[in-house]
Amino acid sequence: MAGLIGVFGGSFDPPHLGHLILADEGRWMLGLDRVLWVATADPPLKGAPPRASVEQRAAMVEAAIRSDSAFELSRADIDRPPPHYALGTLAWLAERMPKTEFAYLMGADSLRDLPAWHAPDRFVAACSALGVMRRPGVEVDMDQLSAALPGVAEKVRFFNAPVVGFSAMEIRRRIGAGEPFRHLVPAGVAEMILQQGIYR
Repeated sequence: MAGLIGVFGGSFDPPHLGHLILADEGRWMLGLDRVLWVATADPPLKGAPPRASVEQRAAMVEAAIRSDSAFELSRADIDRPPPHYALGTLAWLAERMPKTEFAYLMGADSLRDLPAWHAPDRFVAACSALGVMRRPGVEVDMDQLSAALPGVAEKVRFFNAPVVGFSAMEIRRRIGAGEPFRHLVPAGVAEMILQQGIYR
């Protein structure tokens, strides 16, 4: 898989250690040159809009990945107008990085729900690989998925990663309740949250 660029999209509200683990394990397992973190302004499949502004979330991502030269913030879903579907993200990147091959990183729950994405067949065609982190309790019926999206199985690369037992939602809840959260996010992210009063 040499020569691939990873694409890791999300609301990152806030970016936390689980995100870093997924991105780093995916980079290593798929042999990616680097990973682009795509902070999505308005994620179409999220039930509620992000709590922090997109510029705050982009700044938090930059703080989170600053120490790793293999990671880079992409403004693909910030500088282009909505809707921010993954297919549009890849098209935006391909236009600016011609002849580049992309591996989209996701969790097993996202792979399971892939048929509900916007134009999933075109999305799969636009990816050279799909790096999928296995999640406890999430089963993906690859036969059923392949029936809905022919050719997807050939692009999926499953990988394992250390599991963290918290989510961005739990971190936001902790911050709002005044509970400890500092060690669930990178130090730079914790500093931004505290200094700017994000999620209070």
